[in-house]
Amino acid sequence: DRILLTVEGKAALEDELRTLKNVDRPHVIEAIAEARSHGDLSENADYAAAKEKQAFIEGRIQDIGDKLARAEVIDVKSVKSDKVVFGATVKLENEDGENVIYQIVGEPEANIEKRKISLISPIAKALLGKEVGDEIQSATGLDATGLGRGVSQCRVVARCADPRGSEPDRSAGPGIRF
Repeated sequence: DRILLTVEGKAALEDELRTLKNVDRPHVIEAIAEARSHGDLSENADYAAAKEKQAFIEGRIQDIGDKLARAEVIDVKSVKSDKVVFGATVKLENEDGENVIYQIVGEPEANIEKRKISLISPIAKALLGKEVGDEIQSATGLDATGLGRGVSQCRVVARCADPRGSEPDRSAGPGIRF
Protein backbone atom coordinates (compact mmCIF):
# COMPACT_ATOMS: atom_id res chain seq x y z
CA ASP A 1 0.00 0.00 0.00
CA ARG A 2 1.22 3.46 -0.85
CA ILE A 3 1.60 6.15 1.80
CA LEU A 4 0.83 9.74 0.89
CA LEU A 5 3.28 12.33 2.20
CA THR A 6 3.84 16.01 1.63
CA VAL A 7 7.32 17.11 0.57
CA GLU A 8 7.81 18.46 4.09
CA GLY A 9 6.58 15.21 5.64
CA LYS A 10 9.04 13.16 3.59
CA ALA A 11 11.88 15.50 4.56
CA ALA A 12 10.97 15.20 8.25
CA LEU A 13 10.98 11.39 8.06
CA GLU A 14 14.33 11.44 6.24
CA ASP A 15 15.77 13.76 8.92
CA GLU A 16 14.50 11.49 11.69
CA LEU A 17 15.96 8.44 9.95
CA ARG A 18 19.33 10.17 9.58
CA THR A 19 19.33 11.12 13.28
CA LEU A 20 18.38 7.61 14.34
CA LYS A 21 21.14 6.04 12.23
CA ASN A 22 23.92 8.59 12.77
CA VAL A 23 23.32 9.81 16.32
CA ASP A 24 20.95 7.62 18.32
CA ARG A 25 22.17 4.20 17.12
CA PRO A 26 25.89 4.89 17.83
CA HIS A 27 24.98 6.44 21.19
CA VAL A 28 22.99 3.38 22.32
CA ILE A 29 25.78 1.05 21.13
CA GLU A 30 28.16 2.98 23.40
CA ALA A 31 25.67 2.73 26.27
CA ILE A 32 25.43 -1.05 25.80
CA ALA A 33 29.23 -1.39 25.77
CA GLU A 34 29.49 0.73 28.93
CA ALA A 35 26.81 -1.35 30.69
CA ARG A 36 28.55 -4.59 29.67
CA SER A 37 31.76 -3.38 31.26
CA HIS A 38 30.01 -3.33 34.65
CA GLY A 39 29.87 -7.13 34.78
CA ASP A 40 26.87 -9.40 35.43
CA LEU A 41 24.28 -8.60 32.74
CA SER A 42 21.44 -10.57 34.38
CA GLU A 43 20.89 -7.87 37.01
CA ASN A 44 22.23 -4.87 35.15
CA ALA A 45 19.46 -2.27 34.78
CA ASP A 46 21.60 0.00 32.58
CA TYR A 47 22.18 -2.85 30.15
CA ALA A 48 18.49 -3.77 30.04
CA ALA A 49 17.50 -0.14 29.46
CA ALA A 50 20.07 0.31 26.70
CA LYS A 51 18.98 -2.90 24.97
CA GLU A 52 15.34 -1.77 25.18
CA LYS A 53 16.27 1.59 23.68
CA GLN A 54 18.24 -0.18 20.95
CA ALA A 55 15.20 -2.31 20.07
CA PHE A 56 13.05 0.83 19.84
CA ILE A 57 15.59 2.61 17.62
CA GLU A 58 15.99 -0.37 15.28
CA GLY A 59 12.22 -0.78 15.06
CA ARG A 60 11.75 2.90 14.28
CA ILE A 61 14.50 2.77 11.61
CA GLN A 62 12.73 -0.17 9.99
CA ASP A 63 9.31 1.54 10.23
CA ILE A 64 10.52 4.81 8.69
CA GLY A 65 12.44 2.96 5.96
CA ASP A 66 9.29 1.04 5.06
CA LYS A 67 7.18 4.21 4.96
CA LEU A 68 9.70 6.01 2.77
CA ALA A 69 9.90 3.04 0.40
CA ARG A 70 6.11 3.11 -0.02
CA ALA A 71 5.78 6.91 -0.06
CA GLU A 72 4.00 8.80 -2.78
CA VAL A 73 5.13 12.39 -2.32
CA ILE A 74 2.73 15.18 -3.25
CA ASP A 75 4.05 18.71 -3.67
CA VAL A 76 1.11 20.65 -2.22
CA LYS A 77 2.31 23.85 -3.88
CA SER A 78 1.59 22.31 -7.28
CA VAL A 79 -1.97 21.23 -6.41
CA LYS A 80 -4.52 23.65 -7.85
CA SER A 81 -8.09 23.00 -6.78
CA ASP A 82 -11.06 24.90 -5.37
CA LYS A 83 -11.89 21.76 -3.39
CA VAL A 84 -10.26 20.49 -0.23
CA VAL A 85 -7.72 17.84 -1.24
CA PHE A 86 -4.70 16.11 0.27
CA GLY A 87 -2.20 18.71 1.48
CA ALA A 88 -4.77 21.48 1.68
CA THR A 89 -4.70 23.88 4.59
CA VAL A 90 -8.20 24.93 5.57
CA LYS A 91 -9.67 27.41 8.01
CA LEU A 92 -12.83 26.20 9.73
CA GLU A 93 -15.39 28.12 11.74
CA ASN A 94 -17.80 26.51 14.19
CA GLU A 95 -21.33 27.71 14.94
CA ASP A 96 -19.99 30.03 17.68
CA GLY A 97 -17.66 31.79 15.23
CA GLU A 98 -14.50 30.17 16.64
CA ASN A 99 -11.82 29.37 14.03
CA VAL A 100 -9.13 26.74 13.67
CA ILE A 101 -6.76 25.88 10.84
CA TYR A 102 -5.82 22.34 9.78
CA GLN A 103 -3.60 20.89 7.09
CA ILE A 104 -4.58 17.48 5.72
CA VAL A 105 -1.48 15.29 5.58
CA GLY A 106 -0.42 11.66 5.41
CA GLU A 107 -0.77 9.52 8.49
CA PRO A 108 2.99 9.45 9.33
CA GLU A 109 3.16 13.26 9.51
CA ALA A 110 -0.09 13.88 11.41
CA ASN A 111 0.38 15.96 14.56
CA ILE A 112 -2.67 17.56 16.13
CA GLU A 113 -0.53 20.00 18.13
CA LYS A 114 0.76 21.38 14.83
CA ARG A 115 -2.79 21.22 13.42
CA LYS A 116 -1.78 18.57 10.87
CA ILE A 117 -4.53 15.98 10.60
CA SER A 118 -4.32 12.57 9.00
CA LEU A 119 -6.01 11.98 5.69
CA ILE A 120 -7.88 9.09 7.35
CA SER A 121 -9.18 11.08 10.35
CA PRO A 122 -12.93 11.69 10.59
CA ILE A 123 -12.47 15.45 10.19
CA ALA A 124 -10.27 15.09 7.09
CA LYS A 125 -12.67 12.58 5.55
CA ALA A 126 -15.52 15.06 6.08
CA LEU A 127 -13.46 17.90 4.55
CA LEU A 128 -12.23 16.15 1.40
CA GLY A 129 -14.01 17.42 -1.69
CA LYS A 130 -15.57 20.38 0.11
CA GLU A 131 -15.26 24.01 -1.00
CA VAL A 132 -15.18 27.35 0.80
CA GLY A 133 -18.63 27.93 2.30
CA ASP A 134 -19.50 24.23 2.60
CA GLU A 135 -20.50 22.84 5.98
CA ILE A 136 -19.23 19.58 7.41
CA GLN A 137 -20.20 17.34 10.28
CA SER A 138 -17.68 15.40 12.32
CA ALA A 139 -18.27 12.03 13.97
CA THR A 140 -16.02 12.90 16.93
CA GLY A 141 -16.83 13.91 20.50
CA LEU A 142 -15.38 17.34 19.76
CA ASP A 143 -16.80 19.66 17.17
CA ALA A 144 -14.95 19.59 13.86
CA THR A 145 -12.76 22.54 14.87
CA GLY A 146 -11.72 20.86 18.10
CA LEU A 147 -12.74 23.99 19.97
CA GLY A 148 -15.78 22.72 21.85
CA ARG A 149 -17.72 19.65 22.91
CA GLY A 150 -21.14 18.66 21.70
CA VAL A 151 -21.10 20.70 18.49
CA SER A 152 -20.30 18.61 15.45
CA GLN A 153 -20.87 21.06 12.61
CA CYS A 154 -18.64 23.73 11.11
CA ARG A 155 -18.09 25.64 7.89
CA VAL A 156 -15.05 25.81 5.60
CA VAL A 157 -14.08 29.48 5.72
CA ALA A 158 -10.94 29.51 3.56
CA ARG A 159 -8.18 27.51 1.94
CA CYS A 160 -4.85 28.93 3.05
CA ALA A 161 -1.74 29.44 0.93
CA ASP A 162 0.59 29.05 3.88
CA PRO A 163 0.58 25.56 5.47
CA ARG A 164 0.85 27.33 8.82
CA GLY A 165 -2.49 28.85 7.87
CA SER A 166 -1.55 32.47 8.44
CA GLU A 167 -3.01 34.02 5.31
CA PRO A 168 -5.74 32.86 2.98
CA ASP A 169 -4.75 32.86 -0.69
CA ARG A 170 -7.36 35.06 -2.34
CA SER A 171 -5.62 35.15 -5.74
CA ALA A 172 -8.38 33.10 -7.32
CA GLY A 173 -11.20 35.19 -5.89
CA PRO A 174 -13.99 33.60 -3.87
CA GLY A 175 -13.03 30.06 -4.97
CA ILE A 176 -9.74 30.22 -3.12
CA ARG A 177 -6.82 28.41 -4.75
CA PHE A 178 -4.16 26.56 -2.78
